Order: sequence, then structure tokens, then C-alpha cells
Amino acid sequence: MNGYLMHKDNIVARIENDIVMDENAMLPLQLFKGASIEGWLTGRAIDRHRTNSRLLKKVMRMTDTSDIATVLRAHAATVTDNYWFKADGEDIAYKDILFNDDSYADVALFGTFESVSSAEKLDPSRSKSPELTNIGSFEKCWKLHDGRWYMYKRENAREQFSEIFISRLCQHFGYAAAVYEKHDDCVITPDFTENKKYDFEPAVAFVGDNEDYTFNYQKLLTFSPEIAGDYVKLLFVDTLCYNMDRHTNNYGLLRDADTGEVVKLAPNFDNNIALISRGYTCTTVREMDILITLWQEFITENHIQFKKPPLDREMIQEIADSIDIDVKKDYVVDFVINRYNAL
Repeated sequence: MNGYLMHKDNIVARIENDIVMDENAMLPLQLFKGASIEGWLTGRAIDRHRTNSRLLKKVMRMTDTSDIATVLRAHAATVTDNYWFKADGEDIAYKDILFNDDSYADVALFGTFESVSSAEKLDPSRSKSPELTNIGSFEKCWKLHDGRWYMYKRENAREQFSEIFISRLCQHFGYAAAVYEKHDDCVITPDFTENKKYDFEPAVAFVGDNEDYTFNYQKLLTFSPEIAGDYVKLLFVDTLCYNMDRHTNNYGLLRDADTGEVVKLAPNFDNNIALISRGYTCTTVREMDILITLWQEFITENHIQFKKPPLDREMIQEIADSIDIDVKKDYVVDFVINRYNAL
């Protein structure tokens, strides 16, 4: 693999025989840590285990469906940052590879006969679809609305409620969070990079797969105390709402797209495997609740003075009632207030 890693129309690094050379300050954090260019690229490919991803590749007439071929088909571009790959011999600019339509969105989201039939009329060689680099295990897609990209993610009613409830709870606390709304059997949320004003760097870029709270916290302190403090808030909400699915690909940093400076923690997102998403159990907090235990150990170990934001039963009920989804809202109120009190 030979060419250039680009950021907008600027060269970030020269790639020769898969080796990153002559890099500058705009280099993705994962490559600063010494990751291979192939590893970085394949990490941007659509999850091959998603049923609709395989269908999407068929519709787009892809014969090589490997992760590296998939990501290079889109020049490694994504909706959430400004990086891309330019192979030797290609006479193209950033404007030539920017995504400008959502023609394959319904194939990626639904995979229905109708969506496939519609996509069959397209010329795949001319497509600039963002779906090939839309990562994650749930069926999802990007759609354009008035010049801004919105993520659509298919979820059942409990997953939708959990995602929206946690988003609104964060807003009540004054914590940064992606805004989710219900749309049929999906939730939708706008691209939080604000049309690429920022480059999103997932935490895997600087901590790898290590999910240990203290390890992540100490790494974030090297960026700024404010960013590390926002990570503490993220963990508080995860603990409060029983999010067992926080990993290093669903939280991260936002970098200024002009300077490369790390600006802030990305807003809290991806909470559909939390709260009531896996059903209703018991609202009483168990003595050996793993998330609460990990939270308490983390706070003590790092001597963090954390003050819980105000929350009462009435506010939880108000947030729950604001969501027009038929779930057991009394259960949600009991579940959250009991965990809040335990914390």
C-alpha cells in the first residue's frame, strides 16, 4: 500500500509499503501510538457481521469484501472526521471523495427487498456512500437532512427508550450528550462533529482495548483535567443507568479540525445497551453490584472529589413521561432513584 494519508487537502503522512513516514501533528492519535496503517484503516470498516453490511457490498458490486478493500472503496473517509487515503497515481482532491448522497442508506438500515431494488438502479462506481465506513454492530445508516448528516439506528422499544432517556438525563445534569429522538423503529441523532468542525478520535486510539477506568482516566489527564473530569461524569451516568457496554470505540475525543488540538471529550452517546434494554429485573440495588463497586473503587483509588448532580423521583418521572414510548416507566423511576441513592 503506497500513497498519502490526507486530512482535507493536506498531506498528513506518506505511506510506503504500509509504513507511515514523514508524519506531522495532524496524524491520527492511533498512528502516533505506533499502530499500523492497515490496523487503523480496517478499524474504520463497516462491521462485516452485520447482515445488511453483506447485502450492501453485494448491491455495490464488491468482489473483494475484506475490511481493507471495503474501507479503501470509500478512500477511508468517514462522516465523523476529515481523514482519507489517497493512493499513488490518483489525481483527486478532498471534494472528490466527500460523501454527498445517502442513496444506500435504506439498504444499510433495513435491507428490505424494496431498498435493494431501489439501490439496484444506482451506478455503484459513482457512489460516495458513507455506509462502508459506518462502524458498530447495530443496523444503522447515515441520512442527509438540510446539509447535515444524521445517524439512524434500528432498535427495539426498550433500547430506544434507554437511549433517549439517558440523553435527556445528561441534558438535565448539564452534561454533554448526543441528542436522540424516536423515528419509527429507529432512534436518530445528528453528527456531533458539527459537519466536521471536529475530528472524532475514539478512545481506542490512545488506550487500545483497555477499558479499566483508572487507566483511561490517567490517560485523559494528559490531555486536560477538564477532559478527565468529563470522563468521570460519563462513568457516573453509566453506573447510574447500568450501561455495561461502555468500551473504547463508543467514547472518545474531539480534535479541532484546523489545528489538531484536542478540545474536549465527545458527547455521551451509544446507550442502547443500558437501563431497561435487556428487560426488567429487580429495582433493588444488589449488595455486590459490579458497576457501583467499580465506580467506588475508581473514585477512591484516584482521590476524586465527585459531587452528585441533584436528582429526585419527580424529575426522573418527568424525563420518562417526556418520551412517547410504551415501557414500564414506574420501573424506570424506581430503578434510577434506587441506584442514585446507592451512589
